[in-house]
Amino acid sequence: MATQLRLTSDRHPTALTVHIAGDLDYSTCDELVDFVTGRLDTAPGVREVRLNFRGLTHIDSSGLTALLAVRRRTGAARALLRLDERSTELNRMLHLTNTLEHLTAPGDEAPGGDAGPR
Repeated sequence: MATQLRLTSDRHPTALTVHIAGDLDYSTCDELVDFVTGRLDTAPGVREVRLNFRGLTHIDSSGLTALLAVRRRTGAARALLRLDERSTELNRMLHLTNTLEHLTAPGDEAPGGDAGPR
């Protein structure tokens, strides 16, 4: 059974953290892109976007596509993207598709993002 996606955010002067909980898949991927885009549109001073995956329960290829779209949006906003507290499933997908380096800011190569593996 799919787990509903829940998105919340914390805003600091130049940073935005988006907390992702639930499934990031075909039925929910647009929610993430719209959520991040909306936050960036209303906060032009953001220079770093952190996606926190502590509550992620599942991700599929559509979720990965959403992450690539978020990367395009953050790049257009001239903000760095960081993927924090990545699950084993997410790390496996990023490595298999060779997208980790493209998606993340320098220094984000640790297996679990900035917060270490879980």
